Amino acid sequence: MPDDRSFAAAYLEEAFRSFRGYKRMADGTFAQLDDEAFFYLPDPESNSVAILVKHIAGNLRSRWTNFATTDGEKPDRDRDQEFVLAMSDTREDLMRRWETSFNTLFSTLQSLTAEDFEKTVYIRNEPHSVLQAINRSLNHIAGHISQIIFLGKLVRSAEWKTLSIPKGKSAEYNAMRPEDRKVKSPARG
Repeated sequence: MPDDRSFAAAYLEEAFRSFRGYKRMADGTFAQLDDEAFFYLPDPESNSVAILVKHIAGNLRSRWTNFATTDGEKPDRDRDQEFVLAMSDTREDLMRRWETSFNTLFSTLQSLTAEDFEKTVYIRNEPHSVLQAINRSLNHIAGHISQIIFLGKLVRSAEWKTLSIPKGKSAEYNAMRPEDRKVKSPARG
């Protein structure tokens, strides 16, 4: 049986890497969007990139602030308002909230230890293992960041700079040495 401590450390490292990777892909999308595209709403029932940023920031702040000691659904969170843009929801303010919430997530993940995996945390008064809570958050973020990327591709169309292997370039990518395979997002140059 594997050592629980080594599993916990490996899992936390992978969770951190995954969250960071999803954030990097979203940031690569933001770098390609002007304000009009950032706030573009395909139809009244859809979300804009701005709304998704607001929701993700609110969710991460709520889930990861005092992760092990308070319910992940904070009493001051108004989830429904995360899907409504107010006049005060400028791109700059939304991006500040985005960065702050990811910093909270990353700081909390880095502070967790193998012993924390024995704890129970709560989200909306429902018990979760630490592993379940991390997976829940990671899956939630992955879905919404996929939406952000889709919206970016939709509004940028032919001007979109891919964040992964370009269409029709798989063989070329596979022929590269592994150390040369990193795909650089537009935000990183």
